[in-house]
Amino acid sequence: MKSITRRFARLCALQALYAWQLSKNDYTMISNYVIKIQNIQNFNISYFLTLYIGVIHTIKELNTLMIPYLSRGLKAIDYIEYSVLLIALFELTQCCDVPYKVVINEAIELAKIFGSEKSHKFINGVLDKIITEKLYKG
Repeated sequence: MKSITRRFARLCALQALYAWQLSKNDYTMISNYVIKIQNIQNFNISYFLTLYIGVIHTIKELNTLMIPYLSRGLKAIDYIEYSVLLIALFELTQCCDVPYKVVINEAIELAKIFGSEKSHKFINGVLDKIITEKLYKG
């Protein structure tokens, strides 16, 4: 059950980050709205908030980690791809209880659902490079 509720929390975090980037509204207003509309039993509010607020508070560090591994400029990345990468990088660097293979798989699945036709390949490539060259060397 933990994996299902975390998957849904990731999905909600993705939607909230997307809304935040597009609307430029206060991030707490967006998180409150997401929590209000997701009035279901399998919603892990705590994990959603950890991801969503954690990404927002560490976005500069996550960008610094991500930029050297991108094949195009940060501004050229679609909001969905960008949000998926931010969530995955936050989990990789801050959520030690989540294995990196799970993080990659979840990011790819989100990209397949919400991204463009080739988003999942882009996400996989960037995360693979970051993991092998930066986070889990040797």
